[in-house]
Amino acid sequence: MTYTFSGFDLSSTDLVTDWRRSLEEIYRGRTMHNYKSGQIVPMYPHEVWVVCRGVVQLNTLHPSGDEVLVGFAVQAMPFGLPLTNLDPYQAIALSDIDLMRFTLNELENSAQLYQGILQHLNRRLQQTESLLALVSNKRVEERLRQILLLLKQEIGIPIDGGTRLTVRLTHQHLASAISSTRVTVTRAMKLLQDEGWLKIDRDRHIILM
Repeated sequence: MTYTFSGFDLSSTDLVTDWRRSLEEIYRGRTMHNYKSGQIVPMYPHEVWVVCRGVVQLNTLHPSGDEVLVGFAVQAMPFGLPLTNLDPYQAIALSDIDLMRFTLNELENSAQLYQGILQHLNRRLQQTESLLALVSNKRVEERLRQILLLLKQEIGIPIDGGTRLTVRLTHQHLASAISSTRVTVTRAMKLLQDEGWLKIDRDRHIILM
């Protein structure tokens, strides 16, 4: 059986390429901020980050202390405190990342920069709607399948026989993403592997078949 992830086309390659080229041309020589996988990215009330390389996981917290995934910021996407009403709001590097930082004043004074932020903020909005839709599915296996298809569009690269997710995801990452438990996700992963729908490579990256 073939499954597709419906609802949006997140990643227009031309859109991402044009935006990145514009940033490089306009802000040549600007400081690039680097964070290692697992590091928390600091955020400030009057500044916005733009992802140049890697993947950032965006979370909030329930009063119980449980993390809730609210999105992934991938190449060219903006994130930051001025773009959310959530409190608390946390950004964690899922891979090694390179970020560029802009103040709100810079955005207001550059029509090109402001337009680029809006375009890629719209991609984030579409992604968030897709995350909300998949969490409503009662079957954990289907929620897992849908989040993996979303990630395939966001961070997948074609390889022989399938698509490899470029970020190494733990079962706990996936459990947080679909509001489940690590044990349940481990069981669902085994089912999908038995179906031949996915496999894990030697570097522990997920490959969707």
